[in-house]
Amino acid sequence: MDTIEVAVAAAAAAAAATDTDIRNGNETASTSSSPTSSASAGYKLFGRQVTIHQFMGGGKAADLFLWKQRRLSFGVIIVATVAWIIFEFSDLPFLAICSDVLLTLTILLFLHSSYAAYRNKQPHTLPELELSEEMVNNTAASFRVKFNNVLLMAHDITLGNDFRLFFKVVVFLWIFSAIGSYLSFFTLAYIGTILCITIPALYSKFEDPVDRYGGMIHKQFSRHYKIVDENVISRIPQSLSKEKDS
Repeated sequence: MDTIEVAVAAAAAAAAATDTDIRNGNETASTSSSPTSSASAGYKLFGRQVTIHQFMGGGKAADLFLWKQRRLSFGVIIVATVAWIIFEFSDLPFLAICSDVLLTLTILLFLHSSYAAYRNKQPHTLPELELSEEMVNNTAASFRVKFNNVLLMAHDITLGNDFRLFFKVVVFLWIFSAIGSYLSFFTLAYIGTILCITIPALYSKFEDPVDRYGGMIHKQFSRHYKIVDENVISRIPQSLSKEKDS
């Protein structure tokens, strides 16, 4: 009997040790896989650390793009569609269309205010449109910085100081020219307006799955871009001009 009890105790101890090993293995596997899952779950488009509403400024423009004001957002789509149809299929000059639209609006507003005065009614007050000095200064400063960067890039390209930049600019302009050969300017502007008014709202609605799949795509793209950069871009000379040995 003592031998049987000893054997049973040994078997129980072995089983307990096996369960402990399995449990430790599962914990190790979950710990090793947690950084990847947390990294993919923590990825946000454009590397933002705030909400999409705050990322877009958090003002009325963000409310417009995120469809916080549905009537205004839908009105933008209607106006953009009507404008695209007029500019694309009317065969009228751009200046003539703009003048006709402004003329019609001016006449309607004048008749509306005159009719309200004739009926002794208070016309609707229009908001005062005024550009603040701070807004103008900030816009001018931002434009100056960006314009100086463009001039610096053009200077480097003209003097042949940065052949990689020249190559990227040529490829970008060629792609843009190919797209422009199939679509007119008004069509491109209309497509851009529709995308700007719909994509942010759709992203806000499906933010979690988009960020998850976006993280996976970004990881794959970064890996392929690294290969292209090492095998192609890095082999392009920084400058074509060779310095003469003194």
